[in-house]
Order: sequence, then structure tokens, then C-alpha cells
Amino acid sequence: MNGMIFTAEELAYLAAQPLGRLATLAPDGTLQNNPVGFEVNAEEGFIDIGGWRMGGSRKFANIRQNPEVSFVVDDIASLQPWTVRGMEIRGRAEAVTGVPRGAEDFLSGEVIRIRPRRIRSWGIPDGEAGSARWTPLPETP
Repeated sequence: MNGMIFTAEELAYLAAQPLGRLATLAPDGTLQNNPVGFEVNAEEGFIDIGGWRMGGSRKFANIRQNPEVSFVVDDIASLQPWTVRGMEIRGRAEAVTGVPRGAEDFLSGEVIRIRPRRIRSWGIPDGEAGSARWTPLPETP
């Protein structure tokens, strides 16, 4: 899927967050959930998750066996009043190799690329109470 799939507010929120949590399914049926850094490619409509030695990681191997993932980015905007915000992105991921990393030479050339199929956001923009969306996206070939 090409084109803008995130709202401007969601993109701003994602750009301000350093970590998300990626859930993958291992071949034995168990779930794995890891904190990960990420980059959003708004123009092409995907999220890349990279890291040091990504190609040798369990999550990278999991994606090769089962591409279904859930990726969550959330935070607490305020304790008083209690205000949470975040996004859950469900989709299909692929294990991509040979990605140029530029100046970030500590990152490997492998990434997990998520192509969203459903986006759920809450408290965006700016912790706004009652703001939420659940958007199923068209299937990609």
C-alpha cells in the first residue's frame, strides 16, 4: 500500500516516541514481545524496525515463519488527570535484508518492515479524551 495511512497527528505522535513494542509469533506457537526502536515511512505507508544484529534475532526469525504482528506505541500524557495515548498497529511484516543504514553504523542492514492492515489510536491528538479511531486498511497483494 502506498500513500498516507496515518493521520498528521499520528505521525507527529510516532515521531516523538523513541520505543514501541513488537509482538511476534514463534514457530512453537508462543508469543514474543520486545521493546524496539522504529522509523515510519509515511510516504510509502510502512514502519521499519531495526537494530544491532537484527538478522540474527529471534523476532527476525519469527517473522520469516509467521508474518502477522502487532506493534504498540503508547505513553502517559498526564498523571493528573490520568491521560493515556497510543497506537496499536496490526499488520504483516517481512524480514528485509540489505537496507542501507547511513551514519547509524551500529545498526545492521536487516529490518522488520510492517505494512499496517489495521490502525487503532487513542488519545491522539495531545491526549484528547475520547479521541480514538480503528481503521481497517485494504489488503495488500
